[in-house]
Amino acid sequence: MPEITYTKMHGLGNNYIYIDLFKQHLDEERLSQYAIDVSDVHTGIGSDGMILICPSKKADVKMRIFNKDGSEGKNCGNGLRCLAKYAYEHHIVKDTSFKIETLGGIVQAVVHEKNGEVESVTINMGIPKWTKGSLPMVGNPEDEVIEETVHYDGTPFTMTGVSMGNPHMVMFVDTIHEAPLTTAGPYFTNHELFPESINVEFVEVISKSEFHFRVWERGSGITQACGTGACAAVVAGVLNGHTEKGTPVTVHLAGGDLEITWKEDDHVMMTGPATTIATGTYYAS
Repeated sequence: MPEITYTKMHGLGNNYIYIDLFKQHLDEERLSQYAIDVSDVHTGIGSDGMILICPSKKADVKMRIFNKDGSEGKNCGNGLRCLAKYAYEHHIVKDTSFKIETLGGIVQAVVHEKNGEVESVTINMGIPKWTKGSLPMVGNPEDEVIEETVHYDGTPFTMTGVSMGNPHMVMFVDTIHEAPLTTAGPYFTNHELFPESINVEFVEVISKSEFHFRVWERGSGITQACGTGACAAVVAGVLNGHTEKGTPVTVHLAGGDLEITWKEDDHVMMTGPATTIATGTYYAS
């Protein structure tokens, strides 16, 4: 029975089991099953998935993310902040600014620490895309996905598609608490329009500098927070005239707040907390 040393961390309630592959080895062919097993709240540890902290040939450290259904994801904003905290506090990196490799590309992280402990992290999430090809979405890959009409249960919704290294469909609503997250979320995430599935977000605009946000994540369902989704919401907000480039936007997620700015140089900056919950040993079957 393999013994796996783990750290459980969360970013605004979006929690994962982190495994340090600088110190131990996991069989590649078993990674998806490990993610399913550790995520189970009854027979495992309980989480939104599993994140591997890996050596990288392209950056200072590499992140691999597995959803609770065993599928491998491309990017995770909350996961990036937690991984950055772990990498700095465990001396995988020495500088407060360093690069992290993901399947969605390489991002820059800056940790904000006090007395050797990381309190928050800023991630340069890179340059967003909003074409059908970047999601991907059925249709001309060069077409922009802004204010496209989709239907759920006979009701039309207007969506904007944004890729932050992983795909998001953002829909603006009048009242966030009335958004059909639990029904439209799973419907759209596996819709035939999106051959590789998609993350589904509903956003209520309070002002140019304040949004309410809820998310249905592909592979995980409802989560307390989604960093890349919050970034996509602000980008969509600019594209739809709800806010402006260069304006810091406080995004209220179920688990807490993130500050997102789509800067004039087109890079999206995300700042938020990262928290260690527990460490231990998992006895894999």
